[in-house]
Amino acid sequence: MGYLLLAGAIAAEVAGTTAMKYSEGFSRLIPSMLTALAYVLSFTLLAQTLKTLAVGTAYAIWAGVGTAAIAAIGVAFMGEGMTVTKAAGIALIIIGVVVLNLGGAH
Repeated sequence: MGYLLLAGAIAAEVAGTTAMKYSEGFSRLIPSMLTALAYVLSFTLLAQTLKTLAVGTAYAIWAGVGTAAIAAIGVAFMGEGMTVTKAAGIALIIIGVVVLNLGGAH
């Protein structure tokens, strides 16, 4: 159940960050409200996740997967470029999360 809650927390965080881009510095009401609601949901789900998963593992997965997903959304939908350096950074994030999980951090 912990990983399911964590997946929801990640999805909410990614939605909030995407809405934040469209809020134009919190000058647009609807995207700004969506950002706030998504982050409240994300932190609530993350807090529930911490009841069953180790904080280091849960936070690393939440932050790492969220960062990689936002980078991919930026490239796919927002016209951001993909460089070798950016791809390597995303790969290192994913490798770090995998190593934490394999290392018994949960």
